[in-house]
Amino acid sequence: MRIIIYGVGAVGGVLAARLSGAGETVIGIARGKQLEAIRADGLQLTTPLGVERHKFAVVASPAEIVFEPDDVICLTMKTQDTLGALDDLRRAGVTSQAIVCFQNGVSNEDMALRLFPNVFAVTVQLPATFIEPGVVASFFAPKLGFFDIGRHGVGDQSAGEQLAERLDRAGFGCFLHTDIWPVKYAKLLNNVGNAIDAALGSGAETQRLTALARVEATTVLNIAGIAVAPQNDRSALGSMHEIEGVARVGSSSAQSLARGAGSIETDYLNGEIILLGRKHGVPTPINTYFADVTQCMVAHGQAAGTLALETLRSAMPNLF
Repeated sequence: MRIIIYGVGAVGGVLAARLSGAGETVIGIARGKQLEAIRADGLQLTTPLGVERHKFAVVASPAEIVFEPDDVICLTMKTQDTLGALDDLRRAGVTSQAIVCFQNGVSNEDMALRLFPNVFAVTVQLPATFIEPGVVASFFAPKLGFFDIGRHGVGDQSAGEQLAERLDRAGFGCFLHTDIWPVKYAKLLNNVGNAIDAALGSGAETQRLTALARVEATTVLNIAGIAVAPQNDRSALGSMHEIEGVARVGSSSAQSLARGAGSIETDYLNGEIILLGRKHGVPTPINTYFADVTQCMVAHGQAAGTLALETLRSAMPNLF
């Protein structure tokens, strides 16, 4: 089994580095300066346990890979980039290989299943940061992160089981599920705070507004009849730690603004709640506001955490 990491950013970089270090055959798909840096010097991974550097094969496009039947393809890009990535995989000759969505939100798996028959969903609990080309960090220890894995659609579970074994050996905690979706929706509830963190930065106001956004989202999911799994305490296996000299920017959405990535995933996080609210006649003003405002911040090149509270108070005075 070769493991293809499509999108060697924060999460994909930690996966590629650790799996490669554990002896797995890894091929990364990266772009720009990240591609150049990994080709030249490998990828540096910093964790609370120390600094590692790993070298693995990396290409710019799926078209450069001759795919084998037992390859496992891990999608680690943001949802707004998923459709293009799936199209590129199909053009490159991918057919029945396992597609594993290491992605936030609940939309990627259906996108993949329309094109490919062998799809797995994953919830990602991995506080990682893409610091600069060739350098990533993960702030969990002793386990580097946790993955809940389950098949999307009917079929053979073996590819997911084999990948989970390899991830366990590489230092991650993996949990297999026959029904992954209550866990995915639980993670979605957590992720509705990403837009607020991206807009306002950390602090008491962000925590208060995130709690309100989650109440709003919970109401929508309940009315839609969508089950949400209870949170599991896995702190005995791994928890957040500071890394001297390495700052964590914030949520994945905040990191997109901080890097000037040109897009942000909030339409597929808060946007899922907005979509369900519109289908079921449930107002979602908080999630709608922050989904819209973060897209405006991207359009205007605004940095993470720079939304003025005065702007928010003017737009949504009922929150104050």
